[in-house]
Amino acid sequence: MSVFEHPEFDRHQQVVFGSDAASGLRAIIAIHDTTRGPALGGLRIYPYASEADALTDVLRLSRGMSYKSAMAGLSLGGGKAVIIADPHTEKTPAMLQAMGRLVESLGGRYITAEDSGSGEADMQIIAEETSHVSGLAQSGEDSGDPSPYTAWGVFCALKSAVRHGLGRSELEGLRVAVQGVGQVGAHLARHLHAAGAQLVLTDVNRQALALLAEELGAEAVAPEAIFDADVDLFAPCAMGAVLDEDIVERLKARVICGAANNQLATPEIADRLMARGILYTPDYVANAGGVMDIAGQRLDGHDHDAAMRRIEGIGTTLDELFARAAREDSSPAQIADIMARERFGRG
Repeated sequence: MSVFEHPEFDRHQQVVFGSDAASGLRAIIAIHDTTRGPALGGLRIYPYASEADALTDVLRLSRGMSYKSAMAGLSLGGGKAVIIADPHTEKTPAMLQAMGRLVESLGGRYITAEDSGSGEADMQIIAEETSHVSGLAQSGEDSGDPSPYTAWGVFCALKSAVRHGLGRSELEGLRVAVQGVGQVGAHLARHLHAAGAQLVLTDVNRQALALLAEELGAEAVAPEAIFDADVDLFAPCAMGAVLDEDIVERLKARVICGAANNQLATPEIADRLMARGILYTPDYVANAGGVMDIAGQRLDGHDHDAAMRRIEGIGTTLDELFARAAREDSSPAQIADIMARERFGRG
């Protein structure tokens, strides 16, 4: 199957395959749209089973970044990069330097940042070869980690979703299932705990799960059991495509709002959630806090308080989106897509 015939191809402006024999680099960069500005998107390093799987992921993720930036009101387009490698055993400085040269070859059309499998230390190495890197620590700071900002955005989104989906303005006593307690999920869980929510947590990393559950006085369950938890809200904060036909039928939650990208296994799942009376919060709207912080650095440097205030606007955007979805009797996912396409000229 060619790139142009791929089911996830959405009029992408550019798809670049890069390799470097010396370092073993095998990478794909997808630029979806640059109407609003250069394409910003993280670098995912993952041992994909095949090149086809890597292509599917990078096409979906880059498209999502265009929608995310548009809904966040940023002067940025959408892109993504993937390296086919195990980040724990195969990632090397030479591979990252080769990736930096590949990014540099695009002349600024794509700006990379950290993502699953890559961190700030990796971005520092990539920055040796290109200036088109975001999310690095600024002078006097310990970290350029975007996860606190992503989590804060999801928390703001969650409050809007609870108002619209459950008719309540407080989180005290709300039962929330958090799937995945990595950096973003753990930050989100702490925000929820501070607000008085009752938490059910899971993660494939049992040690991290046990430590966080003890810290927050939360219930810890096996990964498969999280879908059956008796909760008000389900927060997917792990890998994508978690919401498939089977899972949707098992959920007891009436609201979904989480940090994971591409949560819907297929677009049709949005209609099934709506039919079941479950309010779905479009993932690329809820999890835009990290990219909003990165974009803010380009405007006013790394001002933590200013970034947090900007990110709170996610709640206002979702208030508008949920209200429009109710008026038009459409799923929030469909309305979000329409609003995003209007903003980057594909309406």
